[in-house]
Amino acid sequence: MPTPELITRKVDKIHKMHSFLDYIMGGCQIQFTVAIDFTASNGDPRNSCSLHYIHPYQPNEYLKALVAVGEICQDYDSDKMFPAFGFGARIPPEYTVSHDFAINFNEDNPECAGIQGVVEAYQSCLPKLQLYGPTNIAPIIQKVAKSASEETNTKEASQYFILLILTDGVITDMADTREAIVHASHLPMSVIIVGVGNADFSDMQMLDGDDGILRSPKGEPVLRDIVQFVPFRNFKHASPAALAKSVLAEVPNQVVDYYNGKGIKPKCSSEMYESSRTLAP
Repeated sequence: MPTPELITRKVDKIHKMHSFLDYIMGGCQIQFTVAIDFTASNGDPRNSCSLHYIHPYQPNEYLKALVAVGEICQDYDSDKMFPAFGFGARIPPEYTVSHDFAINFNEDNPECAGIQGVVEAYQSCLPKLQLYGPTNIAPIIQKVAKSASEETNTKEASQYFILLILTDGVITDMADTREAIVHASHLPMSVIIVGVGNADFSDMQMLDGDDGILRSPKGEPVLRDIVQFVPFRNFKHASPAALAKSVLAEVPNQVVDYYNGKGIKPKCSSEMYESSRTLAP
């Protein structure tokens, strides 16, 4: 008969779960990508009623959400370079509609230096765009998923991708979006959606998956819940820290679930840290 000590050792071995902090301390980088809604429903940016209006003294809701979430995420990204995209606008020079264009208009290098670089690229691109539509978010999810898919070839906990989507409206490519999210749930990737303005965001709640398992149009369920939706209006009068904490609340568990599910250990796990840390201020 095995001794109690042996049984304990076996149970410990079976239930050894690495924490979010283990992966971060092991060198896992958070790759943070931003996608901003430039559809016409936001209103003409030159009009003070527009969600994209640049007030000289007061940041709009897009900027508030971007800075609140981005400033936390950038602490987990060593090079502080963030790809930033737009969707739903006609872009120069041909003014064709795009749903995944670089807001710095450099398709070969869409990265911006720090969150401030994203803010500057956003403010600079606004006068050059024609806000249009529809609100299609599947293309940008697929773009980031492609990078996350390439990361799976390393078989290491090197990079985990977070896509922050800032949008004001009802998604018009819901079937394709569900398909894209189901595919992304198999990858080292999470999707955060912040709803800006006062639109009906009930479809977003469905993507979140908290009220039931999200499925593709063909019925395939997500492998794991990777979407977090937060309406900005719930935090209009709260601190940026409160918004960031709510938006990022599920990310540590999503990171751990992915790597533990794949049996991927931290690259250099530190036994000093046994407890998980929250990705929040």
